[in-house]
Amino acid sequence: MSMNRLNSLKKIVDAGIIAVVRAETPEKAEAISKAAIKGGVTGIELTFTVPHADQVIGRLTKELPNGVIGAGTVLDTTSTRLAIMAGAGYIVSPTFDADIAKLCNLYQVPYLPGCSTMSEMQKALEGGSDIVKLFPAVVAGPSMIKELHGPFPQMNVMPTGGVNLDNLQDWFDAGAVCAGASGNLVGPGAAGDYDQVTENAKAYMKKLNAIRNK
Repeated sequence: MSMNRLNSLKKIVDAGIIAVVRAETPEKAEAISKAAIKGGVTGIELTFTVPHADQVIGRLTKELPNGVIGAGTVLDTTSTRLAIMAGAGYIVSPTFDADIAKLCNLYQVPYLPGCSTMSEMQKALEGGSDIVKLFPAVVAGPSMIKELHGPFPQMNVMPTGGVNLDNLQDWFDAGAVCAGASGNLVGPGAAGDYDQVTENAKAYMKKLNAIRNK
């Protein structure tokens, strides 16, 4: 494993909270991301549903050298390469894609595929995924991680979808290595309320620190 890949994985786990940012424009996506960063979040997953997402990733990577900016909702290898060339520290997709996995392995960039079944998760592990995104987490519930660690004790899990301040402790207690948070964290940004995004980020980081220091 390359040092770059190892470094990105460490940053993802250290970040603990990954803010999943979606927006209609590149400007809004960047503003939402910066508001979350201002609140202490060091992990951003900028989705490729954002127009010119690779350009936003490039700018944010330069501004947050100690954090980790990844690309989300990546559906094909073209988007994967664009994201990697822009400086994405990791690639996230809603399902496991073997071609994306191969490209990420070639460039030694962590690949976090969305999985909801045992067979998907086994394919992800075989494809070299260091962290598997449990998605949608709200359907599975925290107990899913404990059950998964029966057959796959070696699997690192990042729940995404339905993670909030009220259940964050449950996810980490169940064995999550990090967690993706979207609407509950960055949702106010859609209406331009970036101050609230910053306040939400502060609340998430305070909760995370309490969980990790207990």
